[in-house]
Amino acid sequence: MGDTYTVGQYLVDRLGELGLGHLFSVAGDYSIEWVNSYVEKSRIQVIEEVNELNAGYAADGYARLKGIGALCVTYSAGSLCATNAIAGSYVEKVPVVLINGAPSIQKTLTFEQTGYSSHHFISGRETDLQVFEYITAATVRIDSPHLAPMLIDYALTQCITERRPVYIELLEDMVDLECVRPANALTAAPIISDEDSLTQSIAQIGERLENATKPLIWIGVEIDRFSLHDQAERLIRGLKIPYVTELLSKAILSEDDVQFAGVFDGKSSSPYVQSLVKDADFVLALGVWLTDINDLSWPIDLDKTAFASWDTVKYGTIFNAQVSLADLVNGLIDKRLTCKAQTLPAKTARQAPVVNPAAEITYQGFYDFIQQQIDGNTIVGADASLNYFGSLLLEVGARRGFIVQSSYSAIGYIGPAATGVSLAKQDKQRLLVFAGDGGFQMTAQCLSTQTRFNLNPIVFVMDNGIYGVEQWLADASVFHGNKPFYNSCILHRWNYSKLAEVFGCQGWKVDTYGELQDAINGAKENLNSPSIIQVVVPQRSIPDNANWKAS
Repeated sequence: MGDTYTVGQYLVDRLGELGLGHLFSVAGDYSIEWVNSYVEKSRIQVIEEVNELNAGYAADGYARLKGIGALCVTYSAGSLCATNAIAGSYVEKVPVVLINGAPSIQKTLTFEQTGYSSHHFISGRETDLQVFEYITAATVRIDSPHLAPMLIDYALTQCITERRPVYIELLEDMVDLECVRPANALTAAPIISDEDSLTQSIAQIGERLENATKPLIWIGVEIDRFSLHDQAERLIRGLKIPYVTELLSKAILSEDDVQFAGVFDGKSSSPYVQSLVKDADFVLALGVWLTDINDLSWPIDLDKTAFASWDTVKYGTIFNAQVSLADLVNGLIDKRLTCKAQTLPAKTARQAPVVNPAAEITYQGFYDFIQQQIDGNTIVGADASLNYFGSLLLEVGARRGFIVQSSYSAIGYIGPAATGVSLAKQDKQRLLVFAGDGGFQMTAQCLSTQTRFNLNPIVFVMDNGIYGVEQWLADASVFHGNKPFYNSCILHRWNYSKLAEVFGCQGWKVDTYGELQDAINGAKENLNSPSIIQVVVPQRSIPDNANWKAS
């Protein structure tokens, strides 16, 4: 290649410029030339994953902290395995780049004109593009070195602007072809507000905040996705009123904040948060997404709640379109609003529960116990399972210290996502992951990748032998009586701790609180591999804040 600047180098340089430090990859002959000749020789470390789904979840977890994530797979047989992960990133606005190595122009034309098929082909050059155009912000096919820079720049700019995944199809014969070098650095396109809509929104919301006797701020996930943490904190400080988050936005601001009241998640919220939301006469929801997981049977009062999300402001019969969340927050800060004084409850440290070391572990008992293991350097991750409820009420002091995919809610997400989070987090931070046994069975090979790269998440697998959350959603009365579980919700039991012997990491199986403490102590000392702790709990045991649903 010499001094020739190529398409393959262009893509690597642009990804590195955006802050990508790791690429999750599964070997494939249509993509291997780019990975071996370009990525391996760059500052981007290749993380060889065990399958494409896990690679997608890992890239998603990585992007939630880094602001960009990427995976490289091969055509159709590889890329289509990653569709579920990319769909989740699309729903939850996570900027992931899927690079799909594709057959050459010659192979494509031969297949289309004669029917002679190269491996992985389905129906020609459009198959993968057509699949991913529905679940990405941009899909491009790099089949010309002259157009490659423009197409790559377009896709990556869409990724960082929309905060959603994009798809780049890189033909195997394009990688070494010459192209121009990057000109200017890539930046996200600004969201442009309509001045009248913005002015009206600031005035209307400002008036309600100052006139309300019990105003409340509801911080949503868009504050995180658009990196508005500092602005949100400035607004909250200035207003001097309490705020809550949603499950999807839990701990995007430190939960040690004196103005933080808790997570509002409908009937699974703490009694204090429920009363706070009920008594509030005005709620400003900044970047909140309404989902059935985030409101859990709570009738949202739309007449007293102003929603600023999806570039609009909605309040009662008021609808103002084209309002940037950043512009709205900054405009409210500039108004220097004064709200009526409220007495905030004093923050008190939770006391360690008194337990019998020989006692059987319950779901709620586990979460009461585990709170003492969480400090300001802990990141917590929870899977789509009954762990949503238990983790909801944990106090997490680290800003951006909670990882959950509660809108899309793909069971099995958190284990492989922990691979990406472990690579993206700060060195001083430790990751605790709470998975259901059903979900963990779907993606258990994540332990292999984590062991291979000396990553050290502590993975708690709640072993009750059932798809607990699915049973809860379908018929929660089973947990309050003697009715049988649905057959479809009963799992084949694994000895999860023994997987440590398969993958080369460390594992424990615990039935009592004494064994749990010993396992946690051992896991904290294990800095060079993941630790899997199999926590055996009774099948009918569920977190306390899931008990409201009895049928």
